[in-house]
Formats: sequence, structure tokens, C-alpha cells
Amino acid sequence: MDERKVIVYIAVSLDGYIAKEDGSIDWLDPEIVEEDTTYEDFYRDIDTVILGRTTYDQIVTELSPGQYPYEKCESFVLTSRDNISQEEHIHFVHQPVTKLVKQLKAKKGKNIWIVGGNSLIDPLVSENLIDEYILAVVPIIIGKGIPLFHQIKREAHLKPVCSYTKNDLTYLFFKKQED
Repeated sequence: MDERKVIVYIAVSLDGYIAKEDGSIDWLDPEIVEEDTTYEDFYRDIDTVILGRTTYDQIVTELSPGQYPYEKCESFVLTSRDNISQEEHIHFVHQPVTKLVKQLKAKKGKNIWIVGGNSLIDPLVSENLIDEYILAVVPIIIGKGIPLFHQIKREAHLKPVCSYTKNDLTYLFFKKQED
């Protein structure tokens, strides 16, 4: 079995934002006119998701209330709070994301999806722990908001894999170049 890959799959505005300043993502609503299985193809090879507490709260209260979208996966929610009750397949953890990713990569399993946001992505980029990037670029310029990358501590050299456009989203695929 191949080593697990750590993958960032995220939508981003043309000017590099993952949300507006208030955290809203109401601009993320492409018109579906053609079949696009990009997400389904990606999700088939995932068994673990890692997300920040803000992203988790937005998913369960706004985006998908009543139906957690990652039920088939082990979910790790990074939080600064202690003693949070655990749910089946949802683990609230208080530790650096880099340590968690290293622990998970050492275990057998499918790929690991870094759902967001930049407080998780930045340290992983800085330690070269992200294997692949899939960016769904939405053709909108927001002007200001929450950037995809915020405080990267080192350059990350990537290799372009492919790109294509479906339903007004331009997908960009990159792999990390080894040190």
C-alpha cells in the first residue's frame, strides 16, 4: 500500500481568499451545467479529514446542519479548548496540526484531507507536510477577506500536475517537490 498523502482541497477566489472578512462563503455557489465528479473522485480516496474549529462550526451550523458531510471519515477538529466531548468518528484535539499529521501519516489508511483554514494549512506548508494541492478557483475577486495562505515560514516549491475548467470553476492540481 502506498503512503498516505496529505491533500489540501479548497475553493479559493481569484484573488486568493477562502472566505470574506466575516468568514462567509456565500460567493461559493457555482452554476451546475455539466457533470463534474472532481469532488467524488477525490473523496473516494479519503478516510481522514482535519479541520479547524471555526470551519467545523460553519459546516455543522450553516453549510450542512443535521447531516455531517464527512460521516465515512475519521474527523479531527483542531481546537484551543480543552475537555470537549467527543462524538463518533469526530475527535476534538488540542495539539499542533503538524504533530497530528505526522501521527496520522504513520498509520495505515487512505489519504488525509486538510479541509481548512489557513491556521492549519500554514504550519503544514511551513514544514513541507502537504503532498498535494487541489484548488478550485472561483471566478470572483473579493478584494479582502481570509487568505488561503497567511504566514508561511518557508517557500514551498510545487510541480503543476494538471488543470481544467468545469461549471465556471478552474481546478488547479499541484504536487510538492521533494526537498
